[in-house]
Amino acid sequence: MNANFSYQSLTPELQLDALASIAIYPESGLISLNSYENRVFLFTDENKVRYVVKFYRPQRWNEAQLKEELQFCQQLYNNGCRVASPVEINGQTLFHFAGYYFALFPSLSARSMELDNIDILYDIGSALGKMHRIAAQEGFKHREALDISTMLSNPIKQLRSSVYIPASVREPLFSVLATLEREVTIQFNRHKHKIIRLHGDCHASNILLRDDSPYFVDFDDCRMGPAIQDLWMLLNGTPQDKQLQLSMLLEGYEEEYEFDLKQLYLIEPLRTMRMINYVNWLSKRWSDPAFPLNFPWFSTDQYWRELLKSLQDQLIALQETPISLQPGY
Repeated sequence: MNANFSYQSLTPELQLDALASIAIYPESGLISLNSYENRVFLFTDENKVRYVVKFYRPQRWNEAQLKEELQFCQQLYNNGCRVASPVEINGQTLFHFAGYYFALFPSLSARSMELDNIDILYDIGSALGKMHRIAAQEGFKHREALDISTMLSNPIKQLRSSVYIPASVREPLFSVLATLEREVTIQFNRHKHKIIRLHGDCHASNILLRDDSPYFVDFDDCRMGPAIQDLWMLLNGTPQDKQLQLSMLLEGYEEEYEFDLKQLYLIEPLRTMRMINYVNWLSKRWSDPAFPLNFPWFSTDQYWRELLKSLQDQLIALQETPISLQPGY
């Protein structure tokens, strides 16, 4: 059986049968957790153990790529990193049932990170430094890289075939996209930067606090790339706010692993790549019924006009002086 890209065949009965295939029997119902890319559920089994099961979206990652994600989490966990590591059953962490790959994780009794909690940034920086020190010891062989081709050029090419872009916006949109592609390519290649294994999607929603210590979850976008990718999404607010946040993060980070300050030049190029990749992600996923329900604005002319303005503003941001550390750091 081939699983449907939009999860139409992932019924509650199939979910329970998949878990039964690895001798896991939920006593509670399966509670859906927030995830658009995969389908993730919380439950308690017959032994009163709380688990999270993740059903991976079909036709996205292949078996080798998924195994690398789970092996990376295991390696980090076994070296003392606070990450959600998969449950191993009969020597396996990745399972397959009726066309779906899935993995099981222990449920973390943790709370969400507050975006304005400046005090926790030192600990997050230290945890990321430790993670990167271990991650740098070897590389991925199968996961996609965070590079110009994967995160910028290919998404722009794919957007050209999108039927959701209004005709009135199409010409100026692709004009600014072409300019952004040229500028980002120049800036991204300006300095040689070390490539390591990354979390890849390290924003506040993927960091939980347990006993006031940060735990990292959802390594679904782990890939090879520059270390700054796992730091810049934690910066928000005014330039002064970001400067203080960056200083706190790096103060903790460098307790564990050296950071190359030249990578600060990559923040705006990486932000540009993420913006464009996000738009293409929505376009590719629009056939999944969950996306029109949760992102109804994507198909409106207003959204595309605002996106055009945001991309034009981002082109200006690419010309500005990169963020620096606070004096005295």
